[in-house]
Amino acid sequence: MSTSTVRTAGAGAVTAVITLSCVVISLMQTFIVPIIPKLPQLLDTDASNASWAVTATLLAAAVVTPIAGRLGDMYGKRRVIIASLVLVVVGSVLCAVSDSLLLVITGRALQGLATGVIPVGISFLRDVLPAERVGGSIALVSAALGVGGAVGLPASAAIVQYADWHVLFWVAAVLGVICLALVVVLLQESPNQSPGRFDILGASGLAVGLVCLLLAATKGGSWGWTSASILGLFAGGVVILLVWGAYELRVAQPLVDLRVAARRPVLFTNLASLMVGFAMYATSLVLPQLLQSPSATGYGLGQSVLAAGLALAPSGLVMMAFAPLSARITARHGARTTLLTGLCVIGVGYGIGLGLMAEVWQIIVMSMIVSAGVGIAYAASPALIMGAVPVTETASANGINSLMRSVGTSSSSAVMAAMLANMTVQLGPVSVPTEHGFRMTYVVAMLAAVVGIGFTFLIPRVRRAAAPQNATPAQATGTPR
Repeated sequence: MSTSTVRTAGAGAVTAVITLSCVVISLMQTFIVPIIPKLPQLLDTDASNASWAVTATLLAAAVVTPIAGRLGDMYGKRRVIIASLVLVVVGSVLCAVSDSLLLVITGRALQGLATGVIPVGISFLRDVLPAERVGGSIALVSAALGVGGAVGLPASAAIVQYADWHVLFWVAAVLGVICLALVVVLLQESPNQSPGRFDILGASGLAVGLVCLLLAATKGGSWGWTSASILGLFAGGVVILLVWGAYELRVAQPLVDLRVAARRPVLFTNLASLMVGFAMYATSLVLPQLLQSPSATGYGLGQSVLAAGLALAPSGLVMMAFAPLSARITARHGARTTLLTGLCVIGVGYGIGLGLMAEVWQIIVMSMIVSAGVGIAYAASPALIMGAVPVTETASANGINSLMRSVGTSSSSAVMAAMLANMTVQLGPVSVPTEHGFRMTYVVAMLAAVVGIGFTFLIPRVRRAAAPQNATPAQATGTPR
């Protein structure tokens, strides 16, 4: 589809469809949160087995993002988006009609496989929108990911409180069908493709290596960080990925072009994105626990699941509200400055949060500041990546960037959970995290933002020049020095 075709068909409609699809995909991550404590009873199993309903989605999402990106570059981004949305619908229906642990885990894995919509959708916008609309649209989509997560928690909590838990997945299925219909009717295929042979061996090696590392990170707390299984998974994951990297450097048509990934703009953008993901997830994991901690502790705020979700919902709206600001900063000063700004705001938010823990409104303010920074930073990463890779590799490059964010959130989940589990106080028959434990998670998240700032300073500055009238989005954003 040509740029002129999109312009007459409505660039706003294209952006809206991709944005809504990405919001629905991000909802899949949080929809199940309110029923996690009840899963053992609902699925007639123990807590360890029930946790796979969460772990399966995480692992599937991490594995699929680079693979979906490469498939989008080769066979068409619209086709991959459609296939991903079909997986959402099938996975949601499977969970909605079942009380079986195995079927629910399978359905959740299918939902996770749909995460490929996010990097492929962002690359689709670059391919089909006029150059002057790309920055703002990508910023909007990136911010929408936070909206899905923030709105999903109170929405799902309300559904669980007033209806059967299966309704959660029926709602997810309906949303998936709506997005699928909009994509089929309103979107045409991207003109930028790079046909070739799909690297099956490379995809398999990457998948196995990532599963080993992420499984160790997510199960370390329950299986024991020094257990033979966890240490074996870590060691196996590292070895497999090293062998995979050597193979990718030798194959003619690799799944991931590591030479492109090693370029300074790409490498350090991905490392900074990892830190953004790490810092962001602390609010998703830590703040609900602080809000729901018993007030008898003296520092807990004693809120219900629904009230805690509602308290954090404004943070998602803040991310959306800051999308236009992010696009303006990028247009005027470059995406590197935008990423720096976002990371600085995240660090300041956690710093301020150290003194804002006593009231619900204080938690809301702190989460809004951090979310503003995340929204600004998330919008900058795709712009930096797409300005540094060939136009035929944008989806696969964005897939790796999304993967790095996923690795960041997974690492954050493991680190924060371990910290809170080891800093507890006994309250009657249960142990709850201490106030010092909550504060230390803030400090670690703030340090992650600082490290991200360091990585961002290593990204080369961009020489900005007046773009020709028919410039591509990559040309319009400047050329690395």
